[in-house]
Amino acid sequence: MSKESYGRVSKDLEKVIGFIKSDSIDDETKEKITEQTLNYFDNYVSPGWLKYRKSVSTNDAVVEWSDHDAVCEGLYGEKFIDCLGGFGIYTCGHRNTEILETVKAQLEHQALHSQELLDPLRGYLAKAMADITPGDLKYCFFTNGGAEANEMALKLARIATGGKWFLSAIHGFHGKTLGALSVTGKDTYRKPYMPMIQQVLHVQYGKTKAMERSIQNLLSVGESIAGIIVEPIQGEAGVIIPPDGYLQDLRNLADKYGICLIFDEIQTGMGRTGTMWRCEYEGVTPDIMTYGKAFGGGIMPITGLICRPHLWSQELIDNPWLLGSPTFGGNPVCCSAAIATIKYMIDHDIPGMCRKKGEILIDGLKKLAKKYPKIIKEVRGTGLMIGVEFTKNELGYKVSKGLFSRGVMTAGTLVNSKTIRFEPPAVITEKQIETVLSRMEQALEDVSKNMIADFEINEAE
Repeated sequence: MSKESYGRVSKDLEKVIGFIKSDSIDDETKEKITEQTLNYFDNYVSPGWLKYRKSVSTNDAVVEWSDHDAVCEGLYGEKFIDCLGGFGIYTCGHRNTEILETVKAQLEHQALHSQELLDPLRGYLAKAMADITPGDLKYCFFTNGGAEANEMALKLARIATGGKWFLSAIHGFHGKTLGALSVTGKDTYRKPYMPMIQQVLHVQYGKTKAMERSIQNLLSVGESIAGIIVEPIQGEAGVIIPPDGYLQDLRNLADKYGICLIFDEIQTGMGRTGTMWRCEYEGVTPDIMTYGKAFGGGIMPITGLICRPHLWSQELIDNPWLLGSPTFGGNPVCCSAAIATIKYMIDHDIPGMCRKKGEILIDGLKKLAKKYPKIIKEVRGTGLMIGVEFTKNELGYKVSKGLFSRGVMTAGTLVNSKTIRFEPPAVITEKQIETVLSRMEQALEDVSKNMIADFEINEAE
């Protein structure tokens, strides 16, 4: 690029930085930001992104600009009660002041680490994680995204056991990097990248006998197994809760056959389901547990794994970076957010808040399901991890769009809207829950009327 071209880029970015620093933006500037956002997403981010976003949009684009507690606001002041929660990252709310103040304080003296000197917050955070996780889980490895955390978990299981095969669940979701995608159980994500990493077997979720048969089949033909990886509740599959005792059964199988049990608690953990970790619901300790999403308090991106001491082999002690060496993993500013998040969750009983408010929301949604049985097939969930399954995909799309037009943000799974998820922040108020249920009923009523009208038209034809 020429010096003149660099100069133009600098001037363009100066305007953007001005938007960021500004306390108020005039209407002309707002119009330009909206226009440029649409243009740049189509031409520089992904030509398909805006089409994907149509599942919960009206004809007018909403550019998000600010947020607080359980509310997202658009550039023009549009307000949405957030029942999506960033797919689980906002358990403590948007821009939680206690967490944000800690992060700001950390930024005042250091953001990232030197890579050579000792960064103290990583140690403090690892100790806190050992203290709040079940059983003898102890050693931590911090990463940046959920898929990366699961990649490290798979690698650790192989190093620790010497085994090669993994068993995972059909419809499970563990991320989209190649290793994490290999144990993910949705063909939509896998097909473009076939063949995947080999030595992965997918088994029906919630079926202990099917899992044991698969283990026995592999062993009977001389294969070695590294581990089992499952979500304690399947999120992307549509909030699928396994039968009581399933997690304990998996623990028993892992012990019986000498393989690792990995729980992906990236979405279910950090209080979301009514306990700090979903595995605590059955009193089960996995060998490896991954975590993320709400772990950074909705302020900073940080994920990771924690494992039992016997998995940290001499090979890893001799070469601590053998497992991985993410440049930004466990950096001070992200660790400060996670430390503040853990304290906030303990001090304010976030798991208890999720449990109590989840009961209210689930009860209200089930009442609506009884009132509109031709639209809603099932309401399921625990805590504030809730799925509403519709009788048809297009009905879920219409209801979520109706909610969006009424200022309530929800979303389906990444590939359809047959099941839409309600994962609001724990700080959502009971009054806001009442508002959500009222607006949900309005959206359902509109869809119901349209169904009757469509039926009458079809009958007339």
